Amino acid sequence: MNVNPLRLLPTLQAFILFFASTLMVQAAEIHWQGFVAQGLIQTSDDSFVAFDDDISTNLTELGINSSIRLAPAWRLAGQVMYLDGGNRYPQGARLDYLFVDWNFQSSLDWQANLYLGRIKNQHWLYSATRDVPFTRPSIVLPQSVYFDAFRDIAVNSDGLAIQSRHSNRYGDFTFNWSYGTSPISKQQHKLLLGGNVKGSTKLDFDHKASLYWQPSLSRLTFGVSLLDSEFHFNREPTEVFRDANFQVQRVMLSMRYQQELWDLALEIQQERLQIDGFFAPEFSQAQFAQGGYLLMQYRPSSRWRLFGFVDYSVNNKDDRQGKSAEASTQVPDYFAYQHTVASGFNYEFTPTLSLSAEVHWVKGVGRLSPAILPDIANNPAEYWQLYTLQLMYRF
Repeated sequence: MNVNPLRLLPTLQAFILFFASTLMVQAAEIHWQGFVAQGLIQTSDDSFVAFDDDISTNLTELGINSSIRLAPAWRLAGQVMYLDGGNRYPQGARLDYLFVDWNFQSSLDWQANLYLGRIKNQHWLYSATRDVPFTRPSIVLPQSVYFDAFRDIAVNSDGLAIQSRHSNRYGDFTFNWSYGTSPISKQQHKLLLGGNVKGSTKLDFDHKASLYWQPSLSRLTFGVSLLDSEFHFNREPTEVFRDANFQVQRVMLSMRYQQELWDLALEIQQERLQIDGFFAPEFSQAQFAQGGYLLMQYRPSSRWRLFGFVDYSVNNKDDRQGKSAEASTQVPDYFAYQHTVASGFNYEFTPTLSLSAEVHWVKGVGRLSPAILPDIANNPAEYWQLYTLQLMYRF
């Protein structure tokens, strides 16, 4: 009998919770912290947050995370979140991560950790820190890489991961590998496929690997990451859409330059989307999307941080302007791309209280949900703006 080990993960997570509760009183080192963030957001002529142009309070983030040292080489970590981002991602509470961390190798030159449970994505520059508003460079991240509709799928996986770090005369090397899956709710299903699509969607697997290198005596870091994942759609019997498989594969290159006052980050990616089925039983199509961003941060003082980024994304590298797609599907061409220029600031009133504000000027709606069946009715304009303000407190 073949048993998929990923099916055992809910049982494993329950065991982790039980194991933690029995050992918590014996733990020598417990750390916990939390944060509350509330903001205002407004967009024009699009469905990024809401279906109107009014100022919205759909910018709520509440989180509590904890780390428990069970033994010198063992740690338990978890975070519970509540999010309200309007149409950006599903509203409500979620378990962002809950994993056992085993530091199974520790020496002067080598460090290695095994993570088991609901693990964090550590493969991209901001994937491990995007869940906390204080550790993101902006309120809304560049959508070419950090697509909000995929937020819950990209932040974590139910599975296992390994991280290995090595230092030698050539510099510092970090290798990450992970394999798992993520539950997809009904709300997440509609964000991915479309509001009128019934049935259910399942993430069969999510496989990632990455390598980062910081040369000796350098402020530069270079990285490459790979992604291979597969989704399955099961239709309802009365539905017009068909059962389907979706395969997403990504190759991404990254670079980061850090000084005391300056921070420069670059990530560029090519993503292959293979669709088999869905529109018709025999339908099969593969296309390559491309995108990337360049983000700069500057600290003129200890309290102020300024930032700006340019973000570029096309859904099909062979049809960058969307003309062929419009001719064959009647979907307006501006659904084929999304290019953004953004700028903003963060001001720290105290180490625990800060305010962020930013403006985005956007051309195209290619990175708005839903991802498969575009929402033409609620996105009538090629050019639109985003204005947002968020107050953050951590404790």
